[in-house]
Amino acid sequence: MSKNDKLKEEIGWLKVVFAILVATDISLVAWLVQNYNQAPTFLIIVGTVATFAVTIGIIWINKTAYKKIDELEVL
Repeated sequence: MSKNDKLKEEIGWLKVVFAILVATDISLVAWLVQNYNQAPTFLIIVGTVATFAVTIGIIWINKTAYKKIDELEVL
């Protein structure tokens, strides 16, 4: 497998992971908005921390994908 094909495959997998993380992030934010008055404080804190963690993961995946795309341009 050529390096070009390998980079394309890696970018494809990053797109899948990115989409899953975005859907998870949207779901967590929606849950927090709907339940901030009813849910126990512990769950609100855990949900907020999870939202921040997933958002950081989205940013990391995005930067990694752009690096791979730039690397693909060089080839």
